Amino acid sequence: MKHLKTIALLALVVMLAACENKMQSTNTDTQETENLIFAKGEKINNDNFTGTVWLNNLVNADSVNQSAVGSVTFEPGARTKWHAHPAGQIILALDGVGYYQEERKEKVIVRKGEVVKCPIDVPHWHGASADSAFVQIAITGREKGETVWLNPVTDEEYHK
Repeated sequence: MKHLKTIALLALVVMLAACENKMQSTNTDTQETENLIFAKGEKINNDNFTGTVWLNNLVNADSVNQSAVGSVTFEPGARTKWHAHPAGQIILALDGVGYYQEERKEKVIVRKGEVVKCPIDVPHWHGASADSAFVQIAITGREKGETVWLNPVTDEEYHK
């Protein structure tokens, strides 16, 4: 219960920051200036993602708070692989239009201001829509282990 209260408080703080505390950041890859709540962070260069994605680690899990919190920016068409979280995950949509899909369920469109609760150990993927960038805060429990990465999301799955 204490863990859920911590996550709820963190989500409230992030959403308040979204409403009150916008900052300017320059994307050196595209030379565009965007209104961002958090800086984009570092470009992700691993095979767990398709397309261009940036990660800004906001909170690293530790012995006191076992949830990691990151701001993730997906360019249009970018997405994660199928994956699962042993302690679940919460996604807070900050900007743009994204997709979320759990295994054996229909893809869901996610818009700014919406929240997605990813169940424990349920394979899923998420990312930007084909026509819009997507910015999310990912709150990931780590007390039961790290993310389990699975297969890439095929173009057919993505566009379905």
